[in-house]
Amino acid sequence: MATEEQMDERKIPLLTPYKLGKFELSHRVVLAPLTRQRSYDNIPQPHAILYYTQRTTKGGFLISEATGISDTASGYTHTPDIWTKEQIEAWKPIVDAVHAKGGIFFCQIWHTGRVSNTSFQPNGQAPISSSHKVLTGEQYTPPRKLSLEEIPLVVNDFKVAARNAIEAGFDGVEIHGAHGYLVDQFLKDEVNDRTDKYGGSLENRCRFALEVVEAVASEIGADRVGIRLSPFADFMQSSDSNPKALGLYMAEALNEYKILYCHMVEPRMTSYEEKVECLHHSLVPMRKAFKGSFMCAGWYDMEDGNKAVTENMADLVAYGRLFLANPDLPKRFELNAPLNKYDRETFYTPHPVHGYTDYPFLETSTDLKDGKCT
Repeated sequence: MATEEQMDERKIPLLTPYKLGKFELSHRVVLAPLTRQRSYDNIPQPHAILYYTQRTTKGGFLISEATGISDTASGYTHTPDIWTKEQIEAWKPIVDAVHAKGGIFFCQIWHTGRVSNTSFQPNGQAPISSSHKVLTGEQYTPPRKLSLEEIPLVVNDFKVAARNAIEAGFDGVEIHGAHGYLVDQFLKDEVNDRTDKYGGSLENRCRFALEVVEAVASEIGADRVGIRLSPFADFMQSSDSNPKALGLYMAEALNEYKILYCHMVEPRMTSYEEKVECLHHSLVPMRKAFKGSFMCAGWYDMEDGNKAVTENMADLVAYGRLFLANPDLPKRFELNAPLNKYDRETFYTPHPVHGYTDYPFLETSTDLKDGKCT
Protein backbone atom coordinates (compact mmCIF):
# COMPACT_ATOMS: atom_id res chain seq x y z
CA MET A 1 0.00 0.00 0.00
CA ALA A 2 1.29 3.45 -0.92
CA THR A 3 2.44 5.66 1.91
CA GLU A 4 0.86 9.05 2.51
CA GLU A 5 4.05 10.68 1.30
CA GLN A 6 3.98 8.69 -1.94
CA MET A 7 0.33 9.60 -2.46
CA ASP A 8 1.17 13.28 -1.98
CA GLU A 9 3.84 13.00 -4.68
CA ARG A 10 1.25 11.69 -7.12
CA LYS A 11 -1.05 14.64 -6.60
CA ILE A 12 -1.32 17.10 -9.43
CA PRO A 13 -0.43 20.51 -7.92
CA LEU A 14 -3.26 22.28 -9.75
CA LEU A 15 -5.75 19.82 -8.28
CA THR A 16 -4.77 20.24 -4.65
CA PRO A 17 -7.16 22.04 -2.27
CA TYR A 18 -6.70 25.70 -1.39
CA LYS A 19 -8.31 27.90 1.23
CA LEU A 20 -9.18 31.21 -0.41
CA GLY A 21 -10.16 33.28 2.59
CA LYS A 22 -13.37 31.72 3.85
CA PHE A 23 -13.83 29.70 0.66
CA GLU A 24 -12.68 26.09 0.61
CA LEU A 25 -11.52 25.33 -2.93
CA SER A 26 -11.12 21.74 -4.05
CA HIS A 27 -8.60 22.68 -6.74
CA ARG A 28 -6.70 25.68 -8.12
CA VAL A 29 -8.01 25.72 -11.71
CA VAL A 30 -10.05 28.93 -12.02
CA LEU A 31 -12.48 29.86 -14.77
CA ALA A 32 -11.08 33.16 -16.02
CA PRO A 33 -13.42 36.05 -16.81
CA LEU A 34 -14.32 35.66 -20.49
CA THR A 35 -16.39 38.06 -22.56
CA ARG A 36 -18.95 35.96 -24.44
CA GLN A 37 -21.44 38.54 -25.82
CA ARG A 38 -24.57 36.43 -25.41
CA SER A 39 -26.44 38.65 -22.95
CA TYR A 40 -28.97 40.21 -25.27
CA ASP A 41 -29.76 43.86 -24.51
CA ASN A 42 -27.18 43.66 -21.71
CA ILE A 43 -29.39 41.26 -19.74
CA PRO A 44 -27.97 37.85 -18.69
CA GLN A 45 -29.85 35.06 -20.45
CA PRO A 46 -31.06 31.60 -19.31
CA HIS A 47 -28.57 29.89 -21.64
CA ALA A 48 -25.81 31.21 -19.36
CA ILE A 49 -27.05 28.76 -16.72
CA LEU A 50 -25.85 25.83 -18.82
CA TYR A 51 -22.60 27.56 -19.83
CA TYR A 52 -21.50 28.27 -16.27
CA THR A 53 -22.75 25.03 -14.70
CA GLN A 54 -20.93 23.02 -17.37
CA ARG A 55 -17.73 24.57 -16.00
CA THR A 56 -18.64 24.20 -12.33
CA THR A 57 -17.14 21.62 -10.01
CA LYS A 58 -17.75 21.25 -6.31
CA GLY A 59 -15.30 23.60 -4.67
CA GLY A 60 -14.31 25.15 -8.01
CA PHE A 61 -13.80 28.90 -8.39
CA LEU A 62 -15.43 30.75 -11.28
CA ILE A 63 -15.19 34.40 -12.33
CA SER A 64 -18.00 35.73 -14.48
CA GLU A 65 -17.61 37.52 -17.78
CA ALA A 66 -17.02 41.26 -17.41
CA THR A 67 -20.24 42.91 -16.25
CA GLY A 68 -21.08 46.59 -16.73
CA ILE A 69 -21.53 48.85 -13.72
CA SER A 70 -23.61 51.65 -15.27
CA ASP A 71 -25.33 52.96 -18.39
CA THR A 72 -22.00 54.40 -19.60
CA ALA A 73 -19.95 51.22 -19.03
CA SER A 74 -20.65 49.26 -22.23
CA GLY A 75 -18.39 49.06 -25.24
CA TYR A 76 -19.57 45.85 -26.88
CA THR A 77 -22.89 44.37 -27.91
CA HIS A 78 -24.65 41.82 -25.73
CA THR A 79 -22.38 42.03 -22.69
CA PRO A 80 -24.12 41.70 -19.32
CA ASP A 81 -24.68 44.56 -16.88
CA ILE A 82 -25.65 44.66 -13.21
CA TRP A 83 -26.97 48.17 -12.56
CA THR A 84 -30.73 47.64 -13.06
CA LYS A 85 -33.16 45.53 -11.05
CA GLU A 86 -33.94 43.47 -14.17
CA GLN A 87 -30.26 42.64 -14.64
CA ILE A 88 -29.84 41.67 -11.00
CA GLU A 89 -32.86 39.38 -11.19
CA ALA A 90 -31.57 37.81 -14.43
CA TRP A 91 -28.26 36.93 -12.75
CA LYS A 92 -29.92 35.18 -9.80
CA PRO A 93 -30.85 31.83 -11.44
CA ILE A 94 -27.39 31.64 -13.04
CA VAL A 95 -25.64 32.16 -9.71
CA ASP A 96 -28.04 29.79 -7.96
CA ALA A 97 -27.28 27.05 -10.48
CA VAL A 98 -23.52 27.39 -9.94
CA HIS A 99 -24.03 27.24 -6.17
CA ALA A 100 -26.26 24.18 -6.53
CA LYS A 101 -23.26 22.33 -8.01
CA GLY A 102 -20.98 23.53 -5.21
CA GLY A 103 -19.13 26.25 -7.08
CA ILE A 104 -17.84 29.58 -5.76
CA PHE A 105 -18.81 32.42 -8.11
CA PHE A 106 -17.41 35.97 -8.32
CA CYS A 107 -18.76 38.67 -10.62
CA GLN A 108 -16.18 40.66 -12.56
CA ILE A 109 -17.32 44.29 -12.68
CA TRP A 110 -16.01 46.70 -15.30
CA HIS A 111 -16.29 49.97 -17.14
CA THR A 112 -14.90 50.01 -20.68
CA GLY A 113 -14.08 53.72 -20.62
CA ARG A 114 -12.86 54.90 -24.02
CA VAL A 115 -13.15 51.38 -25.48
CA SER A 116 -16.62 52.33 -26.65
CA ASN A 117 -18.48 54.66 -28.97
CA THR A 118 -21.43 57.02 -28.89
CA SER A 119 -23.87 54.27 -29.95
CA PHE A 120 -23.39 52.55 -26.57
CA GLN A 121 -23.70 55.74 -24.56
CA PRO A 122 -26.82 57.40 -23.13
CA ASN A 123 -28.04 60.20 -25.41
CA GLY A 124 -25.18 59.49 -27.79
CA GLN A 125 -22.63 61.20 -25.56
CA ALA A 126 -18.89 60.64 -25.77
CA PRO A 127 -17.42 57.71 -23.80
CA ILE A 128 -15.60 58.70 -20.63
CA SER A 129 -11.92 58.14 -19.89
CA SER A 130 -8.98 59.40 -17.88
CA SER A 131 -8.05 61.71 -20.74
CA HIS A 132 -9.12 62.97 -24.16
CA LYS A 133 -6.68 60.61 -25.89
CA VAL A 134 -8.35 58.80 -28.77
CA LEU A 135 -8.20 55.03 -29.21
CA THR A 136 -7.53 54.47 -32.89
CA GLY A 137 -10.00 52.33 -34.79
CA GLU A 138 -13.18 53.04 -36.70
CA GLN A 139 -15.34 51.49 -34.01
CA TYR A 140 -14.23 53.97 -31.35
CA THR A 141 -15.18 57.61 -30.88
CA PRO A 142 -13.14 60.30 -29.10
CA PRO A 143 -13.60 60.06 -25.33
CA ARG A 144 -14.34 62.78 -22.83
CA LYS A 145 -11.96 63.35 -19.95
CA LEU A 146 -13.65 62.87 -16.58
CA SER A 147 -13.71 65.97 -14.41
CA LEU A 148 -12.57 65.86 -10.79
CA GLU A 149 -16.18 66.21 -9.70
CA GLU A 150 -17.29 63.22 -11.81
CA ILE A 151 -14.67 60.71 -10.65
CA PRO A 152 -16.31 60.01 -7.26
CA LEU A 153 -19.57 59.29 -9.11
CA VAL A 154 -17.87 56.57 -11.18
CA VAL A 155 -16.23 55.16 -8.06
CA ASN A 156 -19.70 54.98 -6.54
CA ASP A 157 -20.97 53.11 -9.62
CA PHE A 158 -18.42 50.37 -8.87
CA LYS A 159 -19.56 50.33 -5.26
CA VAL A 160 -23.23 49.99 -6.18
CA ALA A 161 -22.47 47.30 -8.75
CA ALA A 162 -20.65 45.30 -6.07
CA ARG A 163 -23.65 45.62 -3.79
CA ASN A 164 -25.89 44.49 -6.64
CA ALA A 165 -23.67 41.48 -7.28
CA ILE A 166 -24.08 40.35 -3.70
CA GLU A 167 -27.84 40.87 -4.00
CA ALA A 168 -27.77 38.63 -7.10
CA GLY A 169 -26.12 35.94 -4.96
CA PHE A 170 -22.49 36.18 -6.09
CA ASP A 171 -19.91 35.27 -3.47
CA GLY A 172 -17.85 38.34 -4.28
CA VAL A 173 -16.57 40.58 -7.06
CA GLU A 174 -13.44 41.00 -9.10
CA ILE A 175 -12.70 44.58 -10.16
CA HIS A 176 -11.55 44.67 -13.78
CA GLY A 177 -8.43 46.82 -13.64
CA ALA A 178 -6.76 45.31 -16.71
CA HIS A 179 -6.59 45.23 -20.50
CA GLY A 180 -7.02 48.87 -21.37
CA TYR A 181 -10.44 49.51 -19.85
CA LEU A 182 -11.32 52.44 -17.60
CA VAL A 183 -9.33 51.55 -14.48
CA ASP A 184 -6.32 50.67 -16.66
CA GLN A 185 -6.76 53.97 -18.53
CA PHE A 186 -5.98 55.73 -15.26
CA LEU A 187 -3.10 53.39 -14.36
CA LYS A 188 -1.14 53.53 -17.63
CA ASP A 189 0.89 56.58 -18.63
CA GLU A 190 0.33 55.99 -22.37
CA VAL A 191 -3.29 57.02 -21.80
CA ASN A 192 -3.31 59.06 -18.61
CA ASP A 193 -1.93 62.53 -19.29
CA ARG A 194 -3.74 64.26 -16.44
CA THR A 195 -1.98 66.96 -14.43
CA ASP A 196 -4.25 66.83 -11.38
CA LYS A 197 -4.19 64.40 -8.43
CA TYR A 198 -5.17 61.50 -10.73
CA GLY A 199 -2.26 61.89 -13.14
CA GLY A 200 1.50 62.28 -13.42
CA SER A 201 3.17 60.33 -10.63
CA LEU A 202 2.71 56.62 -10.11
CA GLU A 203 0.87 57.33 -6.87
CA ASN A 204 -1.54 59.68 -8.63
CA ARG A 205 -2.23 57.34 -11.54
CA CYS A 206 -3.04 54.52 -9.13
CA ARG A 207 -5.35 56.70 -7.03
CA PHE A 208 -8.53 55.95 -8.99
CA ALA A 209 -8.00 52.17 -8.89
CA LEU A 210 -7.36 52.22 -5.16
CA GLU A 211 -10.38 54.42 -4.52
CA VAL A 212 -12.50 51.85 -6.35
CA VAL A 213 -10.97 49.05 -4.27
CA GLU A 214 -11.60 50.95 -1.04
CA ALA A 215 -15.21 51.75 -1.97
CA VAL A 216 -16.03 48.19 -3.03
CA ALA A 217 -14.30 46.64 -0.02
CA SER A 218 -16.10 48.97 2.38
CA GLU A 219 -19.44 48.08 0.78
CA ILE A 220 -19.26 44.26 0.65
CA GLY A 221 -16.22 43.38 2.77
CA ALA A 222 -12.60 43.05 1.70
CA ASP A 223 -12.87 39.27 2.04
CA ARG A 224 -15.19 39.27 -0.99
CA VAL A 225 -13.01 41.42 -3.27
CA GLY A 226 -10.38 40.67 -5.88
CA ILE A 227 -8.84 42.78 -8.62
CA ARG A 228 -7.42 41.90 -12.02
CA LEU A 229 -4.40 43.85 -13.27
CA SER A 230 -2.23 43.68 -16.40
CA PRO A 231 0.70 46.05 -15.84
CA PHE A 232 2.76 44.56 -18.68
CA ALA A 233 0.03 44.42 -21.31
CA ASP A 234 -0.59 46.85 -24.15
CA PHE A 235 -4.22 46.04 -24.82
CA MET A 236 -6.28 48.84 -26.33
CA GLN A 237 -3.17 51.02 -26.70
CA SER A 238 -2.73 51.16 -22.94
CA SER A 239 0.91 50.49 -22.11
CA ASP A 240 3.10 51.86 -19.36
CA SER A 241 6.66 53.10 -19.54
CA ASN A 242 7.61 51.21 -16.36
CA PRO A 243 5.23 48.26 -15.97
CA LYS A 244 7.26 46.54 -13.27
CA ALA A 245 7.12 49.62 -11.04
CA LEU A 246 3.38 49.93 -11.71
CA GLY A 247 2.68 46.30 -10.85
CA LEU A 248 4.82 46.42 -7.73
CA TYR A 249 3.27 49.66 -6.50
CA MET A 250 -0.24 48.29 -6.91
CA ALA A 251 0.63 44.97 -5.25
CA GLU A 252 2.04 46.77 -2.22
CA ALA A 253 -0.71 49.40 -2.05
CA LEU A 254 -3.45 46.77 -2.16
CA ASN A 255 -2.18 45.27 1.09
CA GLU A 256 -3.66 48.21 2.99
CA TYR A 257 -7.16 47.16 2.00
CA LYS A 258 -6.67 43.45 2.84
CA ILE A 259 -8.63 42.28 -0.19
CA LEU A 260 -9.01 38.57 -0.87
CA TYR A 261 -6.85 38.23 -3.96
CA CYS A 262 -4.84 39.91 -6.67
CA HIS A 263 -5.18 38.48 -10.18
CA MET A 264 -2.38 39.44 -12.56
CA VAL A 265 -1.84 38.75 -16.24
CA GLU A 266 1.54 37.37 -17.29
CA PRO A 267 3.97 39.64 -19.19
CA ARG A 268 4.01 37.08 -22.02
CA MET A 269 0.36 37.85 -22.78
CA THR A 270 0.86 41.10 -24.64
CA SER A 271 -1.86 40.34 -27.18
CA TYR A 272 -4.91 38.13 -27.54
CA GLU A 273 -3.41 36.34 -30.52
CA GLU A 274 -0.18 34.74 -29.40
CA LYS A 275 2.10 33.93 -26.51
CA VAL A 276 5.42 35.77 -26.58
CA GLU A 277 8.67 34.99 -24.83
CA CYS A 278 9.31 37.47 -22.04
CA LEU A 279 12.75 37.04 -20.54
CA HIS A 280 13.05 40.35 -18.69
CA HIS A 281 9.78 40.52 -16.75
CA SER A 282 8.04 38.33 -14.23
CA LEU A 283 5.10 38.46 -11.83
CA VAL A 284 7.27 37.05 -9.03
CA PRO A 285 8.07 40.45 -7.41
CA MET A 286 4.34 41.27 -7.31
CA ARG A 287 3.55 37.83 -5.94
CA LYS A 288 6.06 38.38 -3.14
CA ALA A 289 4.82 41.90 -2.41
CA PHE A 290 1.10 41.10 -2.19
CA LYS A 291 0.09 39.52 1.13
CA GLY A 292 -3.22 38.00 0.06
CA SER A 293 -3.89 35.15 -2.35
CA PHE A 294 -2.28 35.55 -5.76
CA MET A 295 -3.78 34.38 -9.04
CA CYS A 296 -2.02 34.37 -12.39
CA ALA A 297 -3.30 34.10 -15.95
CA GLY A 298 -2.01 34.29 -19.49
CA TRP A 299 -1.40 31.40 -21.90
CA TYR A 300 -1.13 28.75 -19.19
CA ASP A 301 -1.30 25.05 -19.99
CA MET A 302 -1.33 22.25 -17.43
CA GLU A 303 2.44 22.04 -17.17
CA ASP A 304 2.83 25.79 -16.68
CA GLY A 305 0.06 25.81 -14.09
CA ASN A 306 1.56 22.98 -12.09
CA LYS A 307 4.92 24.71 -12.15
CA ALA A 308 3.39 27.98 -10.94
CA VAL A 309 1.82 26.24 -7.94
CA THR A 310 4.84 24.01 -7.19
CA GLU A 311 7.31 26.90 -7.32
CA ASN A 312 4.99 29.15 -5.29
CA MET A 313 4.61 31.69 -8.10
CA ALA A 314 0.85 31.67 -7.59
CA ASP A 315 -1.85 30.12 -5.44
CA LEU A 316 -4.40 29.88 -8.25
CA VAL A 317 -4.23 29.77 -12.05
CA ALA A 318 -7.00 31.21 -14.23
CA TYR A 319 -7.71 29.49 -17.53
CA GLY A 320 -9.57 31.18 -20.34
CA ARG A 321 -9.50 29.64 -23.81
CA LEU A 322 -8.81 26.13 -22.50
CA PHE A 323 -11.71 26.29 -20.03
CA LEU A 324 -13.98 27.75 -22.68
CA ALA A 325 -13.29 24.80 -25.01
CA ASN A 326 -13.09 22.18 -22.25
CA PRO A 327 -15.94 22.54 -19.77
CA ASP A 328 -14.47 19.62 -17.81
CA LEU A 329 -10.93 21.04 -17.77
CA PRO A 330 -10.03 19.94 -14.20
CA LYS A 331 -11.09 16.37 -15.04
CA ARG A 332 -9.00 16.41 -18.22
CA PHE A 333 -6.02 17.63 -16.21
CA GLU A 334 -6.58 14.83 -13.70
CA LEU A 335 -6.56 12.19 -16.44
CA ASN A 336 -3.98 13.96 -18.61
CA ALA A 337 -6.57 13.67 -21.37
CA PRO A 338 -6.49 15.42 -24.75
CA LEU A 339 -8.05 18.86 -24.91
CA ASN A 340 -10.67 20.16 -27.31
CA LYS A 341 -9.35 22.91 -29.57
CA TYR A 342 -11.03 26.26 -29.16
CA ASP A 343 -12.67 27.96 -32.11
CA ARG A 344 -11.68 31.62 -32.08
CA GLU A 345 -14.28 32.43 -34.75
CA THR A 346 -17.10 31.68 -32.28
CA PHE A 347 -15.71 33.46 -29.21
CA TYR A 348 -17.98 36.47 -29.60
CA THR A 349 -20.81 35.27 -31.82
CA PRO A 350 -24.20 35.90 -30.16
CA HIS A 351 -25.46 32.34 -30.76
CA PRO A 352 -26.85 30.80 -27.54
CA VAL A 353 -25.30 27.37 -28.23
CA HIS A 354 -22.68 27.39 -31.00
CA GLY A 355 -19.21 27.98 -29.58
CA TYR A 356 -20.79 28.39 -26.17
CA THR A 357 -22.34 25.26 -24.69
CA ASP A 358 -21.60 22.74 -27.47
CA TYR A 359 -17.98 21.93 -26.65
CA PRO A 360 -17.96 18.19 -25.84
CA PHE A 361 -17.19 16.68 -22.47
CA LEU A 362 -14.56 13.98 -22.19
CA GLU A 363 -17.10 11.19 -21.91
CA THR A 364 -18.77 12.15 -25.17
CA SER A 365 -15.68 12.92 -27.19
CA THR A 366 -13.27 10.14 -26.26
CA ASP A 367 -13.16 6.61 -24.96
CA LEU A 368 -11.11 5.93 -21.88
CA LYS A 369 -9.04 2.79 -22.12
CA ASP A 370 -6.40 1.73 -19.64
CA GLY A 371 -6.41 5.17 -18.10
CA LYS A 372 -5.68 6.85 -21.40
CA CYS A 373 -7.78 8.67 -23.92
CA THR A 374 -7.85 7.35 -27.45
